[in-house]
Amino acid sequence: MAEAGQMEKHGFQTEVKQLLHLMIHSLYSNKEIFLRELVSNASDAADKLRFKALSDNSLYGDDSDLHVRVSVDKDSRTITISDNGVGMTRDDVMNNLGTIAKSGTAEFFGQLSGDEAKDSKLIGQFGVGFYSAFIVADEVTVRTRSALDKDARGVEWRSQGEGDFEIADIDKARRGTDIILHLKDDADEFLDENRLRGIINKYSEHLSIPVQMWKEPVPESEDDEGNKVEGQPGEWETVNSGQALWTREKSEITDEEYKEFYKTVAHDFDEPLLWSHNKVEGTTEYTNLLYIPKRAPWDLWNREQQHGVKLYVKRVFIMDDAEQLMPTYLRFVRGLVDSNDLPLNVSREILQDNKITRAMRNGSTKKVLQMLKKLAKDDKEQYQQFWDTFGNVLKEGPAEDHTNRERIAELLRFASTHNEGAVQSVSLDDYIERMKEGQDKIFYIVADSYEAARNNPALEIFNKKGIEVLLLSERIDEWLMSHLTEFKEKQLQSVTRGDLDLGELDDEEDKVEQEKAEEAFKANLERFEKALGDKVKKVRVTHRLTDSPACIITDDNDMSTQMAKLMEAAGQAVPETKYIFEVNPEHPLVERMLTKDEDTFKEWAEVLLDQATLAERGNLKDPASFVTRLNKLMLNA
Repeated sequence: MAEAGQMEKHGFQTEVKQLLHLMIHSLYSNKEIFLRELVSNASDAADKLRFKALSDNSLYGDDSDLHVRVSVDKDSRTITISDNGVGMTRDDVMNNLGTIAKSGTAEFFGQLSGDEAKDSKLIGQFGVGFYSAFIVADEVTVRTRSALDKDARGVEWRSQGEGDFEIADIDKARRGTDIILHLKDDADEFLDENRLRGIINKYSEHLSIPVQMWKEPVPESEDDEGNKVEGQPGEWETVNSGQALWTREKSEITDEEYKEFYKTVAHDFDEPLLWSHNKVEGTTEYTNLLYIPKRAPWDLWNREQQHGVKLYVKRVFIMDDAEQLMPTYLRFVRGLVDSNDLPLNVSREILQDNKITRAMRNGSTKKVLQMLKKLAKDDKEQYQQFWDTFGNVLKEGPAEDHTNRERIAELLRFASTHNEGAVQSVSLDDYIERMKEGQDKIFYIVADSYEAARNNPALEIFNKKGIEVLLLSERIDEWLMSHLTEFKEKQLQSVTRGDLDLGELDDEEDKVEQEKAEEAFKANLERFEKALGDKVKKVRVTHRLTDSPACIITDDNDMSTQMAKLMEAAGQAVPETKYIFEVNPEHPLVERMLTKDEDTFKEWAEVLLDQATLAERGNLKDPASFVTRLNKLMLNA
């Protein structure tokens, strides 16, 4: 390169000054991002030349081997990123490096139409990534020459990232751009070639343009047995693979290749349970490759975890777990989304929420739910394995995703009185298929454990009539059912809330008997109300119990016992709930109570209330008083 011509000094645009200050001090979350940005820009320049050369092959000259090269000079403390792409003229340099968000690519796209626009899908469209160089460099030098202007000289641009930059004409032998970073004192780690290779592998592995680093020559030597070992000359070695698996046709990719790629993208030693590879075209164009793992990641229950679906734009890695691309209740999904036209903010680390990201999120979400539905239909054993691992996470879905509530509900599984054991294997569709004639509700109960649910007194009438009840015993179940109130036009009804209405399942004879029992027991209900006072909301004759003396029920308008416990566990204040106390007039214990004096009756009434509360809540506010009262009654018996 000849000596540079007269240097001209220019001030940055005001916006660029602000950007540089933000970039250097706070914008990026880690310093290594600079290499991703500069390599990406260099790849864009090579892609742009490749596209232009489709109509003018002479642009290649004698150099058609497009590449990006990264080299280190430890003595001068510099990193150089070079490409033999389209390069820049003096005007390009002034516009692109002196003005915010004008890499030239956006204008380049504006000149395309029809098939040309579609063919340009490999070309990047990032704006301000160049300025990330100042995160690690206290001075940046750019030397470039345009391939599009045969008579153009080279141009040198230099700045320390303050308020101005210098520019001059130079002689540059070959087209393309060299970016030379003079590293800051605290950026020594980037003088390590192995460190740079690792960054390239992490972020630029799937770029179609080869990214190369210099491999030092190996001198001639002898092995341990004195045999001559030939030396190897130095060479530029390609660091990235240059082949993105997800861009290939599905028919060309073997199951083994999908499985091996999963292990890389998910950092999992095991094979995936299943996967889906989709190319979406139309208003929004993107490709997704989504995996369902076999086993839960260690941070599954951390809703803020950052290792889910990876975001790529034109095969350049942008971030892990772009939350706008996959809802939180599907955080177990691994894989990637690669977009052709996704808009990003200046750091590429925070997605903007717009119609494109929403379309991608909706499409990817539906694809995962379809994939799981197909698995549930085709392989119940495999789906059960999935449910046992990730079911409680999927239960977060109905509260978070109203649009897909029905699709998620189809995937839910529950324990049930129809089956023996606590295995959650009954779907809502299974339940509906077994509903008795005249039944118009799906009945369920939520308790602290499977045993507590299975043996709750409120199930007695359902067991007697052979009506199936779903048994829910996970902490999230009450939250789930508060948002899942209907499925396929069937209302979901808790058996421990509100009035019991079995509809057509109660015949006329039953209803007549119930009315007679209520009327005959009316005076005794008043005794219970007087004995229990304000400890209960109401006392009434039960239609739920056949074998137990009493139970407590939550009013429809009050907070359920399980929801109250859930909120208490989260440290939230919970208003005190008074329960409806239901009494079974036909139970021998109740019949015997009615013969006692008022004081003894009061003791028995309070014991029954405590027993019913234990059966429903699993605990008492004052267990010592309950024990004292019970011991007293036992001594007097």
